[in-house]
Amino acid sequence: MQNTFSIGGVHPNDYKQYSAHKAIIEVPLPKTAIIPIVQHIGAPAEVVVEKGQKVKVGDLLAKANGFVSANVHSSVSGTVAKIDTILDAWGLKMPAIFIDVEGDEWNESIDRSATVISECNLDSKQIIDKITQAGIVGLGGACFPTHVKLMPPPDKKAEVLVVNGVECEPYLTCDHQLMLEHGEEIMVGIKILMKALNINKAIIGIEKNKPDAIAKMQELAQKVDGVEVRALKLKYPQGGEKQLIDACIGRQVPSGALPIEVGAVVDNVATIFAVYEAVQKNKPLISRVVTITGKSVQKPGNYHVRFGTPLNELIELAGGVPADTGKIIGGGPMMGRAMSNINMPSNKRVSGLLFLQESESRRIAPQECIRCAKCLDACPMGLEPYLLAKFSESQMWDKMEQHDIMDCIECGCCQFTCPSYRPLLDYVRFGKFKVGGIIRARQTKK
Repeated sequence: MQNTFSIGGVHPNDYKQYSAHKAIIEVPLPKTAIIPIVQHIGAPAEVVVEKGQKVKVGDLLAKANGFVSANVHSSVSGTVAKIDTILDAWGLKMPAIFIDVEGDEWNESIDRSATVISECNLDSKQIIDKITQAGIVGLGGACFPTHVKLMPPPDKKAEVLVVNGVECEPYLTCDHQLMLEHGEEIMVGIKILMKALNINKAIIGIEKNKPDAIAKMQELAQKVDGVEVRALKLKYPQGGEKQLIDACIGRQVPSGALPIEVGAVVDNVATIFAVYEAVQKNKPLISRVVTITGKSVQKPGNYHVRFGTPLNELIELAGGVPADTGKIIGGGPMMGRAMSNINMPSNKRVSGLLFLQESESRRIAPQECIRCAKCLDACPMGLEPYLLAKFSESQMWDKMEQHDIMDCIECGCCQFTCPSYRPLLDYVRFGKFKVGGIIRARQTKK
């Protein structure tokens, strides 16, 4: 069996050394928590609290508004100060609930003990209901509501759970450290998801630059029937759903299709840890581990942060913004985006903050395309990035759709490998946004 995906990919330096093996640090509570209402793909949640209302940790703040939506819970205890708009990391307005923090009182239904509960006596429907109620979404980046993945159409059947422990994005180490510190809980979460899906096979994919995580999860997997750990070669973007499925089970998801088409369901290890906490501890998704990193960061590491904590407070805990910072990236350097606002709150989407030095964040002036075809070789989806970028530049949206732009996973391999320094990802990402809007408008008219 192969141990990497078969189409495209690149090999950037992983730069994991700055935060790897740093024990997870608990971030202090903020004075005011600002909880965004939209922290997921799909319909925005509907607010169910009002100004002046007292809330505890774990209380429901906003209810999912549709099948593809997710509940939002309070990560703190205190009083709802207001419901207002804030600016996100890129300066766009988003609705949020402001809570004045008063102590740390938790909802009585949540089990806060450190004891690992291994046995789950719930049936598939009860498990999925708990995951739905807890507001769990994919923490690998997409923030797709997890319960939707667990409820495939009647004509589709899950055969294998593919667990994403790859963390292929350079610099980021939060998933790696989570496996080291909470491997037991993740393994229970895997068993829970297998039960929810009514399957008896799971494969955990981990890249070989994490030998301690591989060893840890292999040791745990030996005690669980049907669970296997697959050590994968280093290649970006192996953490993409379709690439990971190819690497782990040798199946290729067709263009425009979802993983369930080939019998696979993919979940990230952080998501699975959240599933464990929801099902076994009654704890909704109110926090996550975030990597703070960069070559000049004073205290790079992995920080456990409650949602709603302003990012600037998290940054101060890591030593503040380095003087030589050119850009602050939300996420990793390949798929992340430069932030214009670090006062925004942490939320389900934020997996990392990367401080790039001025010298490494400057763009080189683009030159003419030399038709070298390196972007074609690098594209893990088998697309033609140079052509898609040209269509986008010329606003030829119909041509972009015809050339499968919606298959693009925005991984940045094309731009990374371009010897002419052309902003291929920028053009392709913008074009995908425009074409996606056209497709949605067309579907609405039907």
